[in-house]
Amino acid sequence: MSRLRRAARLLAVVPLLLLSGCGDDDVATTSTVALPPAGAGLDYQLGDAYPPAAEVGIVVRDRAEAPAAGRYSVCYVNGFQSQPDDASFWLEDHPDLLLHDGDGAPLVDPEWPDEYALDVSTAQQREALLAIVGPWVDGCAADGFDAVEIDNLDSHTRYDGLDEDDAVAFASELADRAHAAGLAIAQKNSAELLDRRDETRFDFAVVEQCNEFDECEAFADAYDGSVLVVEYDEAAFAAGCDRFPELSLVLRDRLLVGPGDTGYVRRSC
Repeated sequence: MSRLRRAARLLAVVPLLLLSGCGDDDVATTSTVALPPAGAGLDYQLGDAYPPAAEVGIVVRDRAEAPAAGRYSVCYVNGFQSQPDDASFWLEDHPDLLLHDGDGAPLVDPEWPDEYALDVSTAQQREALLAIVGPWVDGCAADGFDAVEIDNLDSHTRYDGLDEDDAVAFASELADRAHAAGLAIAQKNSAELLDRRDETRFDFAVVEQCNEFDECEAFADAYDGSVLVVEYDEAAFAAGCDRFPELSLVLRDRLLVGPGDTGYVRRSC
């Protein structure tokens, strides 16, 4: 998708103040990123990329997939943990960038045992990780995505050795990288970080199960309604449609499979 087509859309934009150069010669320049169209139909296609329904205006896909033509496209990047299919990349090539327990074993996600925690605990570690994750963000822009969502921002809540400040520090570096590439960047979940938005510099939010956990209002207030909501529970989805009709909200199956697969679910309000 070309940047010309992207710029032609009637989307909200966020002005950004960027600095070029360094020291006393810094020059302030203004750039903009496009926010998702308000209230547009949403599809969350992380498990399988397929042609979106006609009413869908926003599509989230993995960075390995192409953006959805003609839709506002969000690129998924797992910036705080490994993906199941790239575990060997981290274990063999970058074991020093994984978080380890006291016995030296890499820590895994308690719910997703194929995912290893990335070690963002020091500035040196974050710099090394940015050298890997940063080009992924750049690749989303080069492929024509409009925005990026960085997953597992809340990994600090699951592992000893990480804290909230570590998450905020790396998130802000990724936000700078996304903005420099012309991409908006979404806060993924992590309601506990909403009051630190001035530090993270996120532009909008992608939130799972916020109706189920009564967090949607907090996200909507923080991001002035620019929130994409994914629910996996029928009752939570119905409640969200009633309470937040202005938000982009979708019901999906937990494995995010495609329409041809058993268990596929996708409904919007």
